[in-house]
Amino acid sequence: MSGGCDGPGVAAAIRAVAAAIADQHVELTRLDREIGDGDHGENMNRGFKAVVAKLDADQGMAPGAVLKLVAMTLMSTVGGASGPLYGTAFLRAATAVGDTDQLDAAAVGAALAAALGGVQARGKAVPGDKTMVDALVPAAEAAQGDSVAEVLQAAAAAAHDAVATTIPLVARKGRASYLGERSAGHADPGATSTAVILGALAEAAKG
Repeated sequence: MSGGCDGPGVAAAIRAVAAAIADQHVELTRLDREIGDGDHGENMNRGFKAVVAKLDADQGMAPGAVLKLVAMTLMSTVGGASGPLYGTAFLRAATAVGDTDQLDAAAVGAALAAALGGVQARGKAVPGDKTMVDALVPAAEAAQGDSVAEVLQAAAAAAHDAVATTIPLVARKGRASYLGERSAGHADPGATSTAVILGALAEAAKG
């Protein structure tokens, strides 16, 4: 996956994401318990387990088809705002890559930009609102490189660094916004799960 990425490579990367979410779902739930509904980790874990089950049943898809499968499965299985937001992100990414059989660095960068656009169109969040957008914006901006691996590693590093910037923020969107000033002092769960997903994709891209 370091040079380009075909459908099986994308499917393998999504499996890596599912494993990372499973590994981090308790922490994601802990973060969400502080400022949200307390179910983000469980919801995301359930959603990606369903994605893996669908991938097991549908072999040999092109990259865009894999991303669309992820989108539709997350929309139907992940509760709260996360399902529609992540589903929209993957659906916009699928649309961006089209029916190509091989993703290159430019296609991955375009997919990340499209995912961000979808999330912002759906959730109306901007940087500073203490949402997943706070991680997605720097990730999309950093998504540069000569290979898929370089693009994803740059995006993942930016998202990881951005999580800490959400800690002092007062939430202006979602359930956390109901807490007002009390939402400060905690990392945003959505930004954190975004960093987990991009980190898993970056690790998969090294293989």
